[in-house]
Amino acid sequence: MSQSADDLFLALGTICCGVGPGGSTSMVARVSLVNYRGSIVLDAYVRPTMPVTDYRTPTTGIEAKHLNSESAMHFNAVQSLIAEYIKGKILVGHSLWQDLSVLGVPHPAVATRDVALYMPFRNALQSPNQVVGLQTLVWHLMRRRIQYGKLDSVENARAALDLYRSDSNTWEAAVSSGKWSCALPPSTLLKMLLLIYTP
Repeated sequence: MSQSADDLFLALGTICCGVGPGGSTSMVARVSLVNYRGSIVLDAYVRPTMPVTDYRTPTTGIEAKHLNSESAMHFNAVQSLIAEYIKGKILVGHSLWQDLSVLGVPHPAVATRDVALYMPFRNALQSPNQVVGLQTLVWHLMRRRIQYGKLDSVENARAALDLYRSDSNTWEAAVSSGKWSCALPPSTLLKMLLLIYTP
């Protein structure tokens, strides 16, 4: 790679609240980007674009006051900012297809490093056909505890980045040799992947 890792990589994390009947549809409520060293590039609450029916507060810690505060950003502004930040970057995260979907931002699949889809991690946990949660991956592969208490999108982004860095040389060697070492997202979300990820 001609660029240094510090310039080339960003990690993304999002937290969603629920909209629609029963709050079953996810809408982005908080978005975080960190650089390769884990420093925060962006961390913002997102103003809702439709009525929130479930803030999912017990797990997200998010309440109406967070999304209606003066510091909360409008969705269109967040969407444009994220798209600008990640353009030309390699994006690291866990279940990135979900993050990109709620943001409505496309990104080339070849420029993603999704620790939820990375087969060596799945195989290490003997779960080759399943998406393993970030908390489980971090505990089993790094013996580190995360997500105790409320979800934190900055913590999630940093944890995904640390997982990637733990095997980055092998991962990048596979990419350079044309061997894509990641699975596809769950079949129910494959259409989402094709729509959100650009070739």
